[in-house]
Amino acid sequence: MTKLSVNINKFATIRNSRGGNNPNLIQVAKDAERFGAQGITVHPRPDERHIRYSDVYELREIITTEFNIEGNPREEKFVKLVLDNKPTQVTLVPDATGQLTSNHGWDTIQHQAFLKDIIAEFKSAGIRVSIFVDPDLKMVEAAASTGTDRIELYTEAYAQNFQQNKITAIQPYQDAAALAKELGIGLNAGHDLDLHNLRYFAQNVVDLQEVSIGHALVCDCLYLGMENTIQRYLYQLKA
Repeated sequence: MTKLSVNINKFATIRNSRGGNNPNLIQVAKDAERFGAQGITVHPRPDERHIRYSDVYELREIITTEFNIEGNPREEKFVKLVLDNKPTQVTLVPDATGQLTSNHGWDTIQHQAFLKDIIAEFKSAGIRVSIFVDPDLKMVEAAASTGTDRIELYTEAYAQNFQQNKITAIQPYQDAAALAKELGIGLNAGHDLDLHNLRYFAQNVVDLQEVSIGHALVCDCLYLGMENTIQRYLYQLKA
């Protein structure tokens, strides 16, 4: 079964909007795990508009499932954060400073040398590495040459086109997944996956190991409650 990692960034956004500690991220992470999540994801950004760097150190102490830290490894502060906390996985994302949300994967050809070096550094610390890529076969092939353990397919295009033609929407992801399997690298996915499109994706993309879901899941929590929401997402991932 594909693992569900809950991205708790949006809970931090709500907290930060009022200044206090409500919702409490430590309790959010504990509850997400208690309700069945197999991982917790955070994506700290330089402006700390949602997850703060201090949150990561506190969360590391209490998370009992897989801990996934996402971010841009060109930022020295991010690299230090990852090496200090040694999460289960680091997901490398090519976000620009101030970017609202991730909107593209790495050019694994152009940035091959940089990725090789930073991936080697993280792996030498015992951290599994995943890199964010578009479902482009050239990028997947070049990703395998970086030494990464996994790739995370950027699924916004799938989500946008799912209602119009789900077969066409998923085809590039099926091709990318098949190539990743052939090349011996693991497969994650994330961005705009939700209760409407997740099951079809998980059932039709081979060897999908993990999905990271935040925005849609937090929105669903407002209507369905957190425990019910996480259980519903887990149900979508069942074979």
